[in-house]
Amino acid sequence: MSFLIIQSLVNGVILGLLYLLMAIGFTLVFGIMRVVNFAHGEFYMLGAFAAYFAFAVAGLPYPVAVAGAFGGAIVLGAIIERVVFRPFRGDELSGMIASIGLALILQNLALIAFGPDPLSMPSLVSGAYNWGGIILPKSRVVVILGSMVILAIFYYFLMHTRTGRALRALVQDREIAAAYGVRVELMYPLGLALGAALAAMAGAFMAPLFGVSPFVGGTPLLKAFIVVILGGLGSIPGAVIASMLLGLIESTTSTFFGASTADIVVFALVIAVLLVRPSGLLGHKEA
Repeated sequence: MSFLIIQSLVNGVILGLLYLLMAIGFTLVFGIMRVVNFAHGEFYMLGAFAAYFAFAVAGLPYPVAVAGAFGGAIVLGAIIERVVFRPFRGDELSGMIASIGLALILQNLALIAFGPDPLSMPSLVSGAYNWGGIILPKSRVVVILGSMVILAIFYYFLMHTRTGRALRALVQDREIAAAYGVRVELMYPLGLALGAALAAMAGAFMAPLFGVSPFVGGTPLLKAFIVVILGGLGSIPGAVIASMLLGLIESTTSTFFGASTADIVVFALVIAVLLVRPSGLLGHKEA
């Protein structure tokens, strides 16, 4: 029983890291643009396809495939902010509707280009580690380490660079940040580009584990949405706590009571938290 508990906790941390990679871009975009970006799952899907074609088809090294997904998403995100979201800046409802339209367009373009059938990506490495009965596939270790490196780089960027501090200031209070000289016009495309890039890298990391299809972004989007609601819209520390909490609850509940029970527990938790703190664990009430 004790091995089973430890195994489920390890799996929960893995899930939490992957949810965090997905959710932190989602909450960054909301914090800066005040738009719930329903196309975030499609950036995940495009990152998964980019990794598949670079690694499985073209035979490029996996790190190059992930870097390609990152670079492509940065460019695409900046273009989409200019073409799709900028005309609706300041109109949050229209921006949200535009994101739904964008999601449908990207998903159907992928459907036309690649077809509806899921594609399997070769495993990065074979075998598994066995630590006293705790089994951990090596491919998941690669994904964990890759996610941790990306999150560490992103954390350093946010905390220790001038641009990162400007982004955090904008998330916390747009008017005060602008008054202190933050160039808001430049932060909008940067925020969306970074959010898209983080989602694309999550897709590139997950592709070897769960395959690739035009519909693969739906579940990660739902998880990211749950994380940011639970942690507090626009709160990056809240997203960190909520991601780990969600991963651990899902993993342990699924292990002992099944996946359906895990979904019930997760949504019951979200409802309970919102009843006590409508703004989420670390969210702030809108003035």
